[in-house]
Amino acid sequence: MNDGSNARREQLLKEIGISPVWRLRDAPQAVAEAEGFVPTAGLAAREPEVPMAAHTVSANGDAGSVTAMDWPALKACVADCTACVLHQKRNKTVFGVGDENADWLFVGEGPGADEDEQGEPFVGQAGKLLDNMLAAIALERGKSVYIANIVKCRPPGNRNPQPEEAAACSAYLQRQIELIQPKLIVALGKVAAINLLGRDASIASLRGQQHAYRGIPLLVTYHPAYLLRALTDKAKAWEDLCLAVETMQRLQSAETAAI
Repeated sequence: MNDGSNARREQLLKEIGISPVWRLRDAPQAVAEAEGFVPTAGLAAREPEVPMAAHTVSANGDAGSVTAMDWPALKACVADCTACVLHQKRNKTVFGVGDENADWLFVGEGPGADEDEQGEPFVGQAGKLLDNMLAAIALERGKSVYIANIVKCRPPGNRNPQPEEAAACSAYLQRQIELIQPKLIVALGKVAAINLLGRDASIASLRGQQHAYRGIPLLVTYHPAYLLRALTDKAKAWEDLCLAVETMQRLQSAETAAI
């Protein structure tokens, strides 16, 4: 990597809050070479868990119709959704944004005030941090990356979505995933993780290992909004990003070998 790329990476890591103190010892080359996604020698494969059962509660009372929708129909359905109480105080629904054929899918919990105003996920301070995290591993919003949330409407006061609210939106997210067919899902925060995996557990117990959503590899890390408050956990989030890069490299290598 040239000096300009190194300097840019150093600046990104500084903005994220994990430089110059943090240097990974065991898996730095995978991240240092992330711009080319060069496979890392000796990377141990992590077997995915058995996919958890999908939520059965329908979106707008008709999950069957959602499963057959294309992108325009799905977006229109979300925009008109009244399936839970969150629609009552929303300004805009927040459908999701990015490459609709993305390899990477990042899933958060729900829109905040800025997202509710603009209709796009992760556009506030947490969004800026997420963009910097993506850039640090040679990714960019909209380019082989899709960003979505568990719920499409803002919970009052930015509280966590209630289980019934998440269930009302589950068919929408499930259909997005079916249409995108990502190679890797990254769950941002506990709300996203427990809803995608279908079980309650702490972030500490979920991160650092490969899970699966309906056969798609899934990794868990902290939500950017949490990292803005808990600076000491940014180093752990960086480890998670390194694992994500390694996992994607392995998936891409396996795909190439199968051709």
